[in-house]
Amino acid sequence: MSNEPAVVVDDVALKFRLYSERNDSLKAAFMRRRKARYEDFWALNGISFEVPTGSTFGLVGRNGSGKSTLLKVLSRILYPDRGSITARGTVASLLEVGSGFHPELTGRENIYLNGSILGMSKKEVTRRFDEIVDFSGVRKFIDQPVKNYSSGMYVRLGFSVAINVDPDVLIVDEVLAVGDAAFKAKCANKFQELKNQGKTIVLVTHSMGTLEEMCDQAAWIDQGKLVTIGDAATVISDYEAAIASEA
Repeated sequence: MSNEPAVVVDDVALKFRLYSERNDSLKAAFMRRRKARYEDFWALNGISFEVPTGSTFGLVGRNGSGKSTLLKVLSRILYPDRGSITARGTVASLLEVGSGFHPELTGRENIYLNGSILGMSKKEVTRRFDEIVDFSGVRKFIDQPVKNYSSGMYVRLGFSVAINVDPDVLIVDEVLAVGDAAFKAKCANKFQELKNQGKTIVLVTHSMGTLEEMCDQAAWIDQGKLVTIGDAATVISDYEAAIASEA
């Protein structure tokens, strides 16, 4: 495991505007004679931590705490209003079921499309095509439009493409909850394989058992702020105790 962190999150803050009213047209703005009213909502506010290279790192927190927003910032889908994120090597993300898929295209066509979005050449996708399809378990339907796929088939194919990019850092949101038990076991084995290769995984899931089993470290986020970071089992225990005390 390298001494240099794979990901450095430094004082990251991101705000959204919550509108109480909107000017949907120039006429509305003219009639009101004022700008639309809004308030700033800080989805992330002063988040800082480091993810060690070759580790599996979990994010915990209640719904709306900012975990998924942070993953989108890590994935360069959103950009912070303040602070910076540095990642070493290639980054691949799996944040939504079927993200990057075109519903009218077949599974085969979407593998090439999604692979190119994630930075793979056509030659690389062709070389890894059978491995991607075999891992996903959708070979029987690979030439059917993905709009006809179940959510489970979607996520299996999307995950299969993402992990075969051979990223240095893999960012995964709650989407794996869609898979069945056999696929989850296959994913767990793949995560371990990636970890053995020195890859880094950043994971969000509401399954505390999965986080504790898979993660070396974890960060607890609440209302856009970092509560604590440390050993995964300790952070999860503290988080669960806090939630239980509020019940």
